[in-house]
Amino acid sequence: MLPQHLSRIGTVWLLLAMACAARAVEKTPAGAANTGVQISELTNRLRVEINGQLFTEYYFQEVPRPFCYPLLGPDGLPVMRNWPMKDVPGEEHDHKHHRSFWFTHGSVNGLDFWSEDKDFGKIVHDGFIEVASGAKAGVIKSRDKWVAKDGTVVCTDERTLRIYNRPATERLLDFEITIHASNGELTFGDTKEGTMAVRLNETMRLKPNKDNVGKPTGHIVNSEGLRDDATWGKRAQWCDYYGPVEGKTVGVAIFDNPANPRYPTWWHVRDYGLFAANPFGQHDFENLKDNKTAGNLVVPAGQSVTFRYRVYMHEGDDQQAGVAARYAEYLKTAAK
Repeated sequence: MLPQHLSRIGTVWLLLAMACAARAVEKTPAGAANTGVQISELTNRLRVEINGQLFTEYYFQEVPRPFCYPLLGPDGLPVMRNWPMKDVPGEEHDHKHHRSFWFTHGSVNGLDFWSEDKDFGKIVHDGFIEVASGAKAGVIKSRDKWVAKDGTVVCTDERTLRIYNRPATERLLDFEITIHASNGELTFGDTKEGTMAVRLNETMRLKPNKDNVGKPTGHIVNSEGLRDDATWGKRAQWCDYYGPVEGKTVGVAIFDNPANPRYPTWWHVRDYGLFAANPFGQHDFENLKDNKTAGNLVVPAGQSVTFRYRVYMHEGDDQQAGVAARYAEYLKTAAK
């Protein structure tokens, strides 16, 4: 048993320690543990939160190709269609391969990696290089194999998703992919079916589905000033698709990078909500019926090709969101 004076000293120190701990808690901002971009691994996907709010989940296991779903834009509003990941009322069930936000192409060495029909190829996750949370940005870097129906590896890729910590009024991410001709010469074939893509919320469509007839619709605009249907198959530095979601106008803009092959890219952007940058579909987009290989891109064996895009999700239309100005900002940091 301790002498009485030592017991009193121990009690004083304990009280002082408790007071210091209390002050430390008081100085810690509420929710500090949930600030920045947090990435956590679940069974078959990564969960990405921005300041404690869900932004997206990156699916990489037992799927036809990696994709992000949901895609929650400003104020947490869903800017993507739910189907085929989730069946909800008011959505069309066309194009089952349109999985929220993804990258792939419809002709790679003559094989279809775009659709999910007979004999389609799959992009198979081969491991993470880096998964990092951060106060300013979170990073997902991974390796993948492009695998034919018979199990043959056609090529490989390394891809990076960089998600930025932005105010709730916007969301911003960069996507970069380097595709390696690791298994022989690689040909990206000339087809409109590709490539950096998002399938938008049904209420944002330029042409409403049967459940939204008579309601406000979405609109499309590109960097050249073309609008709506006129944007399909045209080349532009950026394209923006905006429309109503739950009573607010929100949009998704995709920025092409000057270092990308075929810059500025063609846009496979449809009135039913498909929105894709496609640098390979020249004969489709320019109606070159006699030259169906005009848009082919060949990567010699052992070499690689890299594509980079920025995705800016915003409130309002392109003017209210300052899309052109934000693209100008992107050019200052974009790879040259």
